[in-house]
Amino acid sequence: MFSFANGLRTAPHFPFGSAATFCLTAALSLGLFNQSALAEPQQVQPRHGVAMHGDVKYPEGFTHFDYVNPSAPKGGTMRLSVVGDNFDSFNPFVIKGVSAAGVGAYLYDSLMKQSGDEPFSEYGLIAEKIEMPEDRSWVSFHLNKAARFHDGHPITAEDVAFTFKLLTEHEQAQPFYRAYWGDVSEVKVVNDHQVTFIFKTDQNKELPLILGQMPVLPKHWWEKRDFGAANLEPPLGSGPYRIKSFDAGRSVTWERVDDYWAKDLPVNKGMYNFDTLVYDYYKDNTVALEAFKAGHYDLRQEYTAKNWATLYTGEAFDKGQIKKEEIAHEMPVGMQAFIYNTRRPVFQDRLVREALAYAFDYEWTNANLFHGAYTRTDSFFENSELASSGLPSKEELEILTPFKDKLPPEVFTTPYQPPSTAAPGSIRDNLKTALEKLGQAGYEVRQGRMVHKETGKPLQFEILLVQKDFERVVQPFIKNLQRLGVRVTARLVDTSQYINRVRSFNYDMIVLTLPQSDSPGNEQRDYWSSVAVDSPGSRNYIGVKDPVVDELIELVISAPDRESLIHRTRALDRVLLAGHYVIPQWHNRTTRVAYWDKFGHPDTPPKTGIDLDTWWIRK
Repeated sequence: MFSFANGLRTAPHFPFGSAATFCLTAALSLGLFNQSALAEPQQVQPRHGVAMHGDVKYPEGFTHFDYVNPSAPKGGTMRLSVVGDNFDSFNPFVIKGVSAAGVGAYLYDSLMKQSGDEPFSEYGLIAEKIEMPEDRSWVSFHLNKAARFHDGHPITAEDVAFTFKLLTEHEQAQPFYRAYWGDVSEVKVVNDHQVTFIFKTDQNKELPLILGQMPVLPKHWWEKRDFGAANLEPPLGSGPYRIKSFDAGRSVTWERVDDYWAKDLPVNKGMYNFDTLVYDYYKDNTVALEAFKAGHYDLRQEYTAKNWATLYTGEAFDKGQIKKEEIAHEMPVGMQAFIYNTRRPVFQDRLVREALAYAFDYEWTNANLFHGAYTRTDSFFENSELASSGLPSKEELEILTPFKDKLPPEVFTTPYQPPSTAAPGSIRDNLKTALEKLGQAGYEVRQGRMVHKETGKPLQFEILLVQKDFERVVQPFIKNLQRLGVRVTARLVDTSQYINRVRSFNYDMIVLTLPQSDSPGNEQRDYWSSVAVDSPGSRNYIGVKDPVVDELIELVISAPDRESLIHRTRALDRVLLAGHYVIPQWHNRTTRVAYWDKFGHPDTPPKTGIDLDTWWIRK
């Protein structure tokens, strides 16, 4: 499962042409959908919710989620900040442009809505019921007849099918959707309020749920427009908020929809309590922090430990006008790291990637820059039971042994640990190890420069940055690399340039977080698969192209139960770690938040630790 990037109301990430939009009716009549389905759907009892594994927590007829205040008062304004240069689009679904804050989070409703206190369960939103057989070879969504777009037009099965077609086949659509929903064989519009998806396989157990995440776009609005054009025409939506006003590149204001069709549904009770949401844009994080302390906006999540420890001071804090909280969460934190682009020749040797990691002194960085606030990351599924540790278990060995001749021996013999300078080690020891490994990879130092012994080509690369704050982390790393004779530069670019370069894989190394959920599945294809490696806009930032990884991804997707999912994910984690595709950095198990003392929030947070959609203005 993946929390859509600036798509659904789940997790932040980067925002997700001149081609005519698609006419679904014509596409169906011409047979453009694959007819090779597993079987014709047989009638099954529809249900109010569905869990990835096991039973749902909330029974039919539940009134609200446990982590909300169902009596939260409505009203007021919350002002938030965005650190970035600008936005030039209200369309988060295409590869063009930079999407405005909130557009994916509030404009469109999805078929189902995920609960925040279960590993992966969904309940009715646009689709009030979900129907599927035990083998999950197809799924049918029964739409709520009250579902409406903001113009009053009913949301129908035609809109659902149109959306699927648009996001998976339009040439400008984010390629993520083609991979995420790639196992859909056929879409059938049964009637105005029922749509059925038939699958190519009965092994993709997650597919009914991730189709439930689909935001539904209005066919009658988009078929008259160029979907691929990134522009600032406010789109027609169906969600809890609509765009009230905007100042291009500087701010965007959202207003709560008074007659929002789903405001009283159990999945929305106690949520979306602010009349207005305002996002103000700041080019610099330092300026943004000072603006917060001056009262120009209301709430701020802090991601820099040094700032949290030293800069959240002043009269407003002393008087209790600004509150500071660290809210614990139970979600996987994924992998924040220096990420190698293995499409670049300089990083195609695994031994070189391993060697360079010894030049990053995490212990010094944590102690001197972050006041010891962080924990070292050593898994792509950190802070969860999905993370590998120690040597492979019996179950993991059963998964990995068939690939033994294609994997590095250490997958089976040596627990993964990123290089450390903790006593009795030191950066001097680590750099010595790095020199030895670079020598084994065919490099040597000539006149102070690390060059390849045969070609004489120097070992050099660029680190692409978008956050100025990260320069202080990168520069000590660069100095250590220079001691090895490796020439490295850091380049700070604006948000638009950064996004475009990342989308086109035009970088040597970047600093990025690869987020994970508590229920990994189809999104792993977009992260690591050979299919995604050459697809601009995919999340295979590393350039992983490994048949073993491809097979392990499919095993994760087809896991029949939670226990097998854990073992298969740990096996995938081990193989990725052994590839030395990244230099792991750090993580925090809490969310740091500071806010002006006018808000209330529930006592019991969701597993994610914080959900601002459950907050309210105190009366």
